[in-house]
Amino acid sequence: MNFDLLSDEDIARLIALPKRVSNPSVRWQDKPGHKQRNFKAEGGDHSFELYLRQSTHNSEDFSCGLKVIKPDGQPLTLLRYNGGGHIHGEIVFSCHIHRATQRAIEAGKKAESHAESTQNYRTLDGALACLLEDAAVSGLLHVVHDAPDLFD
Repeated sequence: MNFDLLSDEDIARLIALPKRVSNPSVRWQDKPGHKQRNFKAEGGDHSFELYLRQSTHNSEDFSCGLKVIKPDGQPLTLLRYNGGGHIHGEIVFSCHIHRATQRAIEAGKKAESHAESTQNYRTLDGALACLLEDAAVSGLLHVVHDAPDLFD
């Protein structure tokens, strides 16, 4: 697979490929302004990284994502689930999902520059549950979707 010429179908296959986390007990690391966890996962002939970031200042500023590790060792973000702690183009303080696209790669942009608003989650835990389900990732326990918001 040529990672410089990924088609939308190639990206969809990488996302749908069953993956299993190999280091589920990795701990949170404190970073400037946020905390982070990085998991390793394997699927087929590919290595992946699953990451979680949570702002220490704003509970709505979070991100979790899935990267495939290219043969040269460089990561390529396939999916990124963000909280509503910031504005992203037309998306104003709303949770949103970034997805890699062939168009972005061909344009020399970040592969996952395209984003769409979502109401499928409200918290980092909810975003992680959606990501695990959407990207066929197993091996993490006690991850649950957000409860429905009774005020929506």
